[in-house]
Amino acid sequence: MKSSYLKLAFCVLLMFCIAPIQAKKPIKTLLITGQNNHYWKNSYVQLSKLMNNSGLFDVDVAISPEEGKPMDNFIIDFTPYRLVVLDYNGDAWPEETNKNFLEFVTKGGGVVVYHAADNAFANWKEYNEIIALGGWYGRDEKSGPYVYWKDGGIVKDYSAGHGGSHGDRYPYVMNARNTTHPIVKGLPEKWMHVTDELYDRMRGPGNIETLLYTAYAVPEKGGSGREEPLIFTVKYGKGRIFHTMLGHVGSETDHEAIECVGFQVTFLRGSEWAATGKVTQPVPANFPSKTQVSTQKIIK
Repeated sequence: MKSSYLKLAFCVLLMFCIAPIQAKKPIKTLLITGQNNHYWKNSYVQLSKLMNNSGLFDVDVAISPEEGKPMDNFIIDFTPYRLVVLDYNGDAWPEETNKNFLEFVTKGGGVVVYHAADNAFANWKEYNEIIALGGWYGRDEKSGPYVYWKDGGIVKDYSAGHGGSHGDRYPYVMNARNTTHPIVKGLPEKWMHVTDELYDRMRGPGNIETLLYTAYAVPEKGGSGREEPLIFTVKYGKGRIFHTMLGHVGSETDHEAIECVGFQVTFLRGSEWAATGKVTQPVPANFPSKTQVSTQKIIK
């Protein structure tokens, strides 16, 4: 009997010793911000909270110098991180940071391209291959084709014209173009996103790996009249890239778009996939439906 008790005690002790080793460590993440044509002082705070609150990520933030200020010392070492979230649209990074970033992605680092980060670095060839589609800042037919969805497939339109626009903000339906990818598996084929910008007429290399969701840019609202690609993945080297054009933040209080449960779920699932190639998160019961938006505030 005494021997049995000793064995039981040993097993219990062993379980407690092994448990911390087996516990999943949060994904070490770097969020880059500091310049943007959107209100980055709010967006990076909200995104950091969203990611940290999930328990899946441990987020550090790199804030660049102000626009027009010297960037020479904005040198980033990406080696401690598995994931980089881009909330940046501004002055060029130092060449050393560019080199470090490309090395990070090429060797298998995960990247999330969030909203206006696809406006950045119009003349940086490799960056545009990482994001696949971009807009504004001089992008035109030399940047690559317009890319949109029509008649059951992706269209690449090489006609001349500026890249990047959007009409009025309004709620719109997200339409699934893939239902089996880990990021979207189990999510509705159609769901209603809250009032947000709907990027259209985006152009670039167009090297989309998997198109996940599109939305129709209503002409009456100033849109293109096309089904525009808004959420997709890109492959660059060994790296996985998740690109979401959703999530406009305009001020301290103008952040309804990132309070959309649909945005939050796809953002977190896309982030996990970019870092690991897998998605472990269940679909929440309050995910939006085809006709009904669903929102929740991001709190500490």
